[in-house]
Amino acid sequence: MYKHNGQEFFVIDGHMHFWDANPENWRNQYGESWIKCFYAYHNALSPAEAVWPFDKFCRYGEEALVDDLFRSGHVDMAILNSTYLHEFYKNGFNSHIQNNVAKSKYPDRFLLCGSFDPRDEEAGFEAFRRMMGEYPISGLKLYTAEWRNGSRGWRLNDPWAYKYLDLAQQSGIKNIHVHKGPTVYPLSADAFDVHDVDYAATDFPALNFIVEHVGLPRLDDFCWIAAQESNVYAGLSVAMAFVHLRPRYFGEIMANLLFWLGPDKLCFGSDYAIWSPKWLIEKFMAYDLPEDLKQEYHVDLTDDIRRKILGENTARLYGIDIAAQTAKLARDGLAANG
Repeated sequence: MYKHNGQEFFVIDGHMHFWDANPENWRNQYGESWIKCFYAYHNALSPAEAVWPFDKFCRYGEEALVDDLFRSGHVDMAILNSTYLHEFYKNGFNSHIQNNVAKSKYPDRFLLCGSFDPRDEEAGFEAFRRMMGEYPISGLKLYTAEWRNGSRGWRLNDPWAYKYLDLAQQSGIKNIHVHKGPTVYPLSADAFDVHDVDYAATDFPALNFIVEHVGLPRLDDFCWIAAQESNVYAGLSVAMAFVHLRPRYFGEIMANLLFWLGPDKLCFGSDYAIWSPKWLIEKFMAYDLPEDLKQEYHVDLTDDIRRKILGENTARLYGIDIAAQTAKLARDGLAANG
């Protein structure tokens, strides 16, 4: 467990990846453009000492992953999100099959998210059921702007999307992570619009929709939706990265989220390997909201709230008993350096 000022914090990195973007895996120029766009975010917003060389960023490997998360990164558990991008990458960018390599070696450290694409229509049902049966899928990560056979995106409230959400629910899935944040070249920004979340959250009240990247740059729209939908949560990856170079902007994001959603619906995520959890967590713990924002929004960032954001909220969504899990993790030799 991460220790800060004599207190312990159980940390779940709710949004991270184990990708393969090496040039041998690029299917076309978009595979190169995609990872270079990611790298631009990494390079622009990371502290200088946390910037990687581009070749490592393309394929950092299992040892770096485990070290950056669990040995030095203060993380206790992490959620492997799946982003396929088969039109850009020959073997996929970050599929559940690739991610399961890490999950299978460290089963108590990782949760594995699968996915679906409603554009497969009925033909994809069997593959979805097979994924659920053959892999330890705990949740789903949906990427509504992914290109597919000439289509440049889909919406959560498309008829076939509803059929897949229903199938997921029947399969025991409760948590749906949805990318609703900044676009990545060459994807279309409007395919990440947040308004479809409003429909799906209303029509599937038993599912939890964790909106990754809190809808940025559509924060106002997201907050209005999440305030009325009790099953919509804020995934803080991308938002967290602004704590370093743009602390005022970060404060405005957090003040809005705390005002509209409250502290029980905010979930930490690093977006690793775009950014590493170590510096994000340390700067977050050292950060204090500007006094004028505290007064305007009637909110604060106390240690109890930070504890909820860093791990307790995600643990509740996934049914993780923190005390029992901490005892289990203490035996695997990967305890984070507090």
